[in-house]
Amino acid sequence: MNEEFDYRNRISRDSLEGEAGRNSLSENDIRRIVRDENYKKKSKFPWLRVIALMLVAALLGGGATAAFMNRGQRTGVLSGNSPAAQTIQVDGETNVENAVAQKTTPSVVGITTLAVEENILFQQGESVSEGIGSGVIVSENGYILTNSHVVRDGKADSIEVVFNDGEKAKAELLWNDATLDLAVIKADKKGLTPVEIGDSEKVNVGDKAIAIGNPLGMDLQSTLTSGYISGLNRSITLQNGLQMDGFIQTDAAINPGNSGGALLNAEGKLIGINTAKAGEGEGIGFAIPINLAMPIVEQIVQTGAYEPVLLGISGIDARRYKMAVGQELPVDEGVVVMEVEAQAAADKAGIQRGDIIISIDDYKTPNMNQLKKALITHKKGDEVKVKVFRGDKEETVDLKFE
Repeated sequence: MNEEFDYRNRISRDSLEGEAGRNSLSENDIRRIVRDENYKKKSKFPWLRVIALMLVAALLGGGATAAFMNRGQRTGVLSGNSPAAQTIQVDGETNVENAVAQKTTPSVVGITTLAVEENILFQQGESVSEGIGSGVIVSENGYILTNSHVVRDGKADSIEVVFNDGEKAKAELLWNDATLDLAVIKADKKGLTPVEIGDSEKVNVGDKAIAIGNPLGMDLQSTLTSGYISGLNRSITLQNGLQMDGFIQTDAAINPGNSGGALLNAEGKLIGINTAKAGEGEGIGFAIPINLAMPIVEQIVQTGAYEPVLLGISGIDARRYKMAVGQELPVDEGVVVMEVEAQAAADKAGIQRGDIIISIDDYKTPNMNQLKKALITHKKGDEVKVKVFRGDKEETVDLKFE
């Protein structure tokens, strides 16, 4: 085998130690940058310090992480739960912002949480902390989409929804994922006005962008800010050290409390969930593309739960592997497989330690974050084709999610 592509043998313990030593990285350093595809273990995030290009952002209301990829067209939530399409009418007395506000404000809610926490600082007693954020109604019978960090990444002891008309209702957390920074809650209320779903795949730089949420608390409930889409597929690194990819960037003002609120287009359709703002700068905010969230939302509304499919691997981004061990690979992007769980889908498909996964069906997987996104639309029983580089040759394996 050509020495240039003899990376598979370098994943052994001895070679990792040798290569890492020459690059001032120990085996433990390398192990820390190995991300487990099934996210069963909590990440401590120290490895992200090696990333050269960082955009530090302040997450609005708490710590959580994600990476995103726009996936396919979405025009509604579920049959019978989507509102009738409403055409935005603009005349001499009504501008786009007026029309969007009238159409969508009833679909945006405030979310307050209470969490009992140990008083670690003084090592005595407990304290109760309150969190405030926003959410978007996606079903007339109470399903609401928001950020995971708004609900304390599942650690909130109570969740209350404040509707646009001032009514309040307790809510139950149905699902959340801190790595995606998304959550779905359900309020015990019917007859609500769900937002009309747009298509984040069709968003372009320069498009109108309108944000609605509750910046700085419920005293400013249903605040609307307006601007434009100023960037797509943005990657940011949060103050907690975790990288987030695939964001929609907007100059519509986003502030703490806007988290989980709506980013809308000129037709009043939901194109993103507002999540973060730049820590050092004005007019730079970020939203999760709505196309990422919809497969999850639809499954939860239909079945009451979301069960992601898993490959059953631990892997590392190809770029970071090369940075860590100083070894060239046959491709610039992909996921280097470090471990394969016995009897998991990847093992049964014949994926091996040292393979580089470059795509699942038609979706490229340049890194672990995008690999997880590629799995979102799949369910148990689906069969896919996984392209890998094995040595210096590209191969395709058939894989079934069981």
